[in-house]
Amino acid sequence: MDPWQTMLALGAVFVICRLILWLLPEHIPALNVDVSDVLGVENKQNEENNTFVPGSGSGGRADRVPCYDPATMQHLGYFPVMEPDEVRQVVTRAREAQIVWATTGFNQRRLLLKVLLKYILEHQELICRVSAKDSGKTMLDATLGEILTTCEKISYLLKEGERVLRPQYRSTGMLMIHKSARVEYHPLGVIGAIVPWNYPFHNIFNPLVAAVFSGNAIVIKVSEHASWSGFFYSRIIQSALKAVGAPADLVHIITGYAETGSALVSSVDKLIFVGSTTVGRKVMETAAKTLTPVTLELGGKDPVVICEDADLSQVIHLAVRATLQSGGQNCAGAERFYVHESIHDEFVKEVAKIVKSVRVGPPLEGICDVGAICMPDHVEKLEMLVRDAVEKGAEIVARGNLLPTDSPGQFFPPTVLINVNHSMRLMQEEIFGPILNIMKFKTDEEAVRLANDSSFGLGSSVFSGSKNRANAIASKLYCGMAAINDFATGYLCQSLPFGGVKESGFGRFAGEEGLRALCIVKAVCEDRIPFVKTNIPKPLQYPVADNAFQFQESLIRMLYGLSWTAKLTGLLDLIKSLSPKKVDGQKQSNGKVE
Repeated sequence: MDPWQTMLALGAVFVICRLILWLLPEHIPALNVDVSDVLGVENKQNEENNTFVPGSGSGGRADRVPCYDPATMQHLGYFPVMEPDEVRQVVTRAREAQIVWATTGFNQRRLLLKVLLKYILEHQELICRVSAKDSGKTMLDATLGEILTTCEKISYLLKEGERVLRPQYRSTGMLMIHKSARVEYHPLGVIGAIVPWNYPFHNIFNPLVAAVFSGNAIVIKVSEHASWSGFFYSRIIQSALKAVGAPADLVHIITGYAETGSALVSSVDKLIFVGSTTVGRKVMETAAKTLTPVTLELGGKDPVVICEDADLSQVIHLAVRATLQSGGQNCAGAERFYVHESIHDEFVKEVAKIVKSVRVGPPLEGICDVGAICMPDHVEKLEMLVRDAVEKGAEIVARGNLLPTDSPGQFFPPTVLINVNHSMRLMQEEIFGPILNIMKFKTDEEAVRLANDSSFGLGSSVFSGSKNRANAIASKLYCGMAAINDFATGYLCQSLPFGGVKESGFGRFAGEEGLRALCIVKAVCEDRIPFVKTNIPKPLQYPVADNAFQFQESLIRMLYGLSWTAKLTGLLDLIKSLSPKKVDGQKQSNGKVE
């Protein structure tokens, strides 16, 4: 057989084998996670003496966190408050585990993420039910905000994570042309995360998968308002770690109050905090004492600008979903609607019609559109904000229906208000509730001014039939994220960084920026050409020559002159500074008389 034919045949066999291997399903271990106690809690829902009484707290004990279903007030149990010394011990164990994990390759890290993804895909309903029971959200909101977002996060890391964390080569410039320059990304060590209650599953897995993929360990403090689900989700994580041979101490989920969180901030190598601006300031104060770097994703009060040429039928349904999702507790919630005066009345009419038909009730006891408010006493705050607005001239044009009306849960009817203005507290404070505030504007300039009149700057949305107009408005909004003719789509594009400005915090998670922020960014410079080393020029060697300054000045002009003539002049002066000179008939070389 001709040698070329042999090579072609071997090449074809190779390609076919690779194709077969690609088509064969990868073996991904299945997890066996105990769910008996989770299902057992649901079975006990109708038992007597199983109702949580608001204001009862931890039953007079400071060493435990009470958990309950905010939609039914069913008591779910107590969970331990971890003391500061215990937190530090957990971080120490995580640090030891991270040293081992940092030596693993991306293949093993990808396998861990695939194991988690496989379990999520096969147990979507269970995860959503647990989330709904702990946070009061509906099953639909759980699948959108818990499952969909987490799957997209893992998918992004599987596809692009290794590329993002590979060494990146940089230019050297003329001065270091004989060198090679690169940036390396090494794990920081132990990442700490303090997460809120609005999405108890995703808020754990979002920092977790990024941290472990980049070679870190992570300790996550869950909210005291959503601790019950955290223990079940921890069981999934521990089972996955065991399945891939990862250290058990690589991931910890802890519960407690402010002291627990404070101890975590001062013990880890970086802290990610998602929560209120008030608590975010306290986190910064604590972190400053140990110079712990922090990423803060704080409050939001996203403006939505709707121009008269927008697709109104699309905007109306997006507006309602954006405001009411998870009982208004969704991340980066739309809380301020600025509608062009020419379409204001039609927009209000259609939105009010939808909101009036919205059903509010226990999400696991029947069909409802909006669930419960997770935080105790928050219903009273929402009522106070609405009352303040009405007293200052706002008008309520629609409210949702509470079903059943005698439900013991923490519910607030979705509410639409018009004639609002920025003197009202609900237009300045983060609401975190199902309240839709609508305000008119006349010109694009006025819309920008109103949208920027806030202490927050997380996300924004702009709707217009003209992409150029929408982009022009969005470019003037002072915020971290903008969606054009949509709402919050950036979070479903995990290649984009997530975060805000002003009192919405700083730093980013997601995207290349978020993944690399979990790393030590190390600059490396080394020789490019064998046997070519850096040598100190003679005039600059100690003791320095008399013309050392002239030499350096000429070198700088040669390298950085703004024109070729300037560079050439610098080169000629450099040569002159190196040439021997005569002093009283004697030859001088580099400042030395011979």
